[in-house]
Amino acid sequence: MLLAGKNAIVYGAAGGIGTAMSTAFAREGAKVHLTGRTAQTLDALADKIRADGGRAETAVVDALDEQAVDNHADAVAKNDGSVDISVCVIDIADHQGTPLAEMALADFERPIHNAVRSTFLTARAAARHMIRQRSGVILTFGGDGGGEPMRDYSIGGLQVALNAVDFLRRQLAAELGRHGVRVLGLHTGGIAEGLPADLKAAPAITEMLVAKTMLKRAATFADVGNVAVFAASDLAASMTSTSLNITCGAVSD
Repeated sequence: MLLAGKNAIVYGAAGGIGTAMSTAFAREGAKVHLTGRTAQTLDALADKIRADGGRAETAVVDALDEQAVDNHADAVAKNDGSVDISVCVIDIADHQGTPLAEMALADFERPIHNAVRSTFLTARAAARHMIRQRSGVILTFGGDGGGEPMRDYSIGGLQVALNAVDFLRRQLAAELGRHGVRVLGLHTGGIAEGLPADLKAAPAITEMLVAKTMLKRAATFADVGNVAVFAASDLAASMTSTSLNITCGAVSD
């Protein structure tokens, strides 16, 4: 198992991406600490992981709450001995479909505030323990890795938020590398099965995601889980301050 003996904290664990990562981490031997704002969905995911032979604990934690994030990470380190993997994939509540020139300021700012704040707080909480351990992996998620604007469709502040997180990932890597801590990003360019219901109902959106890929398919949740395991494992021990391209060729690095 690639992650045997590791403790992973997943913020936003019960969402589509969070579930994919959490189940993959558990499958590879990590004890997964599932966090989010709804106990019922976290408990259901924990039950599934345990039924499949994995280890999981749940905690209601708002990733935007500084004290809650710090207290939880401290508790994991105290009770289980380490914080080895940390990833924040909370829903950043973006507002899409309205041109920027017509968008309310609050709608534009919300995803930027939520993405940057949650990533900073969760990474900082983990980093304090990883520095002491001289090891650990912090993962970020989202975007297409190319910093390109979305054409023919307005996604509000989402792309700005993702690019802000992308730079935060690089800065964290630069500061934490000397302590043996790695920071990596995963980018997909969009996951068709993870689209909101209203967008799933619009075939043009899925077709747009697939059309720009070289493999003629969009990334799946399973793809994300598998790559997250690799990034968090010792197989990627020489990798930091970079992003892993899971765009099926939509972005050519």
